[in-house]
Amino acid sequence: MGVSSSGKSTVAGLLASRLGVPFLDGDDVHSPENLRKMSSGIPLTDLDRAPWLDALASWIGEHEQRGCGGVVACSALKRAYRDRLRSAGRIWFLQLELAPDLAARRISGRTGHFMPPALLASQFDALEPLEPDEWGATVSAAGTVGEVMAAVESLLPRDPG
Repeated sequence: MGVSSSGKSTVAGLLASRLGVPFLDGDDVHSPENLRKMSSGIPLTDLDRAPWLDALASWIGEHEQRGCGGVVACSALKRAYRDRLRSAGRIWFLQLELAPDLAARRISGRTGHFMPPALLASQFDALEPLEPDEWGATVSAAGTVGEVMAAVESLLPRDPG
């Protein structure tokens, strides 16, 4: 979880590969309407996000029922969003933390992504960091992919029970 350009898709894809579990990029689940809104610089509302969160929760629940687990990359910026996802199963959240200035530099350097730099401030405004009672960890996303992955792997829970 985290703001746009924090490396969610990259880190989650690598993590899923290393764990040998399925991966879902939440960006691939957005409706065409939501993609159009974001591409136009219009932040999504909670109502806009509801079907998207339900689709992610459904995927999580299906994979938990199969017993295979999985890794999902998605913003999950608000506690209420994470609670909605948690309703589908047992989830360990990883928050990729990034300073606004570095996020702005990264997002400005991306090409071919629907999220325009103009929406970054709205993501920081909406961000509710993981709280102590939420199962998960926060890792700085400021380093190289290798450094971030090393930090993530050192914090992974060993026993999900």
